[in-house]
Amino acid sequence: MVVEDEESLAKLVGSYLERDGFDVTITGDGSEAVTLARQVDPDILVLDLGLPGLDGIEVCRQLRTFSDAYVVMLTARTDEIDTLIGLSVGADDYLTKPFSPRELMARIQAMLRRPRTAAPIAASPRRQDRVFGDLSIDVDGREVTVCGTPVALTRTEFDILAALSQDPGVVFTRAQLIAAVWGQNWVGDDHLVDVHIGHLRRKLGDDANRGRFVRTVRGVGYRMGTGR
Repeated sequence: MVVEDEESLAKLVGSYLERDGFDVTITGDGSEAVTLARQVDPDILVLDLGLPGLDGIEVCRQLRTFSDAYVVMLTARTDEIDTLIGLSVGADDYLTKPFSPRELMARIQAMLRRPRTAAPIAASPRRQDRVFGDLSIDVDGREVTVCGTPVALTRTEFDILAALSQDPGVVFTRAQLIAAVWGQNWVGDDHLVDVHIGHLRRKLGDDANRGRFVRTVRGVGYRMGTGR
């Protein structure tokens, strides 16, 4: 689904998506985008930040109440705050205009290589949660709790936490987390990891200085904390 009020750009993006075999729905209005998203249930939204009706931030905020579609936000603004706000409401990635449609397609393909839901599991021994103090991670069920209270994470936030918790003694560089979560072929600013880590910590009630659950290893990257 392409949500972009610049008609020529929307058609260009749509043509690239159709060329790659996607069914495409296009709208240039934010309010209509929310209505259409409920009907179409898209896998990917290419979402412009500046829209009539509802802006891209509000569209994304409403979308996240009923959809786990991947969201790539497009913005003509280069202010960091716009990027941070966009990601904080559940966008998975962003591109600043002007951008290369080929780069957009590469990012979309990388996203779609990540499963939307946990893979089905054959009859197997009783699965065990990954536990770090008050933090419990059910990787197969894609559920996280802190002190027994469920924590609502975006898919990207959960995938980062799952990657870190898989090898809790290992320090992951940004590049390694990018490869694990976004895929080997992802291209873009690897500081995107820092933004998602910040949101993840906030939702877990973690403190960057203390690092109970997610610990910063300065000059290297991130690792799981012990939970204490």
